[in-house]
Amino acid sequence: MPLVVHKYGGSSVADAEKIKNVASRISAVQKSGTGVVAVVSAMGDSTDELIDLAHSVSGQPHPREMDLLLSTGELVSCTLLTMALSDLGHEAVSLTGSQAGIHTDTSHGRARIDRVDTARMQKELAEGRIVVVAGFQGITEGEDITTLGRGGSDTTAVALAAALEAGRCEIYTDVDGIYTADPRVVPEARKLDEIGYEEMLELANYGAKMHPRSIELGAVYQVPIYVASSFNDTPGTLIHGNPDEKQPEEKQMENRIKVTGIACANNVAKITVRSVPDKPGMAAALFEPLAQSGISVDTIVQNTSEDRTTDISFTVSGDDLTAALAKVEELTREIGAGGMVSETNLAAVSVVGSGMQNTPGYASRMFRVLADGKVNIDMITTSEIRISCIIREEEAQEAVRLLHRGFQLDEPE
Repeated sequence: MPLVVHKYGGSSVADAEKIKNVASRISAVQKSGTGVVAVVSAMGDSTDELIDLAHSVSGQPHPREMDLLLSTGELVSCTLLTMALSDLGHEAVSLTGSQAGIHTDTSHGRARIDRVDTARMQKELAEGRIVVVAGFQGITEGEDITTLGRGGSDTTAVALAAALEAGRCEIYTDVDGIYTADPRVVPEARKLDEIGYEEMLELANYGAKMHPRSIELGAVYQVPIYVASSFNDTPGTLIHGNPDEKQPEEKQMENRIKVTGIACANNVAKITVRSVPDKPGMAAALFEPLAQSGISVDTIVQNTSEDRTTDISFTVSGDDLTAALAKVEELTREIGAGGMVSETNLAAVSVVGSGMQNTPGYASRMFRVLADGKVNIDMITTSEIRISCIIREEEAQEAVRLLHRGFQLDEPE
């Protein structure tokens, strides 16, 4: 029997009626002769509610206990969905992440999947059952529960699709695909029929609402990922390998629009370490301990002065700022730097497109569009298919609209 993995986000299982709607969708697939493994997120805003509850009883909740607490949200939705499927006449079984064989490292709050033991799921599928798995969670070799980070149910679903060799992974949410920009910010944004893994990974890293690690897994294991709405049957977006190869010949012309989309990540913070001694090893001494503390650093800018010292600026997620500042304050003393300052309420706005490779003019156009819109650029970072600017968060939505128009993404292809 062919197999598909579905993933349903929190908005798709937010209440009893929506859970019944999801059960009906899964039922139709099962009746068509395709086996289903369904991965579900916690209902609605329940994860945020659990986080608030934890902080109401503890100023600094222990990471292990926090993971155990947050894992309960997905247990509620997966058991309720299983009950709804049973009422429709299906044999179904709900599994926790550990019961589904999802083994992770020990990084609480942002664990990474080491391996998936599919024996239990294969047994249930062989007996004709629909398997419903609690997303976002796994278990360590020491049998501690871990969570994969916000949005981690996407990664759960793609990992299961890869391990089970499913035909594809289908991600269902409250939007009907991937757009050239957030349609809530840019009403003229166009839905993409398809997009490559590389471009989607850049969009996800810089604000698109998908867990970046799910795209990484999809690319490594060549799992096609289909993103669509759980509330209608409107065709969605297929994320897969190099869609340009499948396009008609006229799409290959040099003058086609080479930007795929505009992404925006809010809640960015900047830290600047002043007067760092300008000698080998200083950057390693600063950034290695941050990495070992689980703090991800993005944009980095270094400015060397004539007095043989340098200022090093870098960005982190606003959620990591407190931990980063504590670590950097300690490191500043160790390396003999002159001090540090931080800035919050920043955003990263990005232009993404594989067609930008080896083509001049995209950076200058981005800077001109922002300049004409009186948007000040704080920092700049690039990759082969992305240009990102750090700007004030209050200007981010207008910057996205300006860039969407400036790169003609509101025009039909």
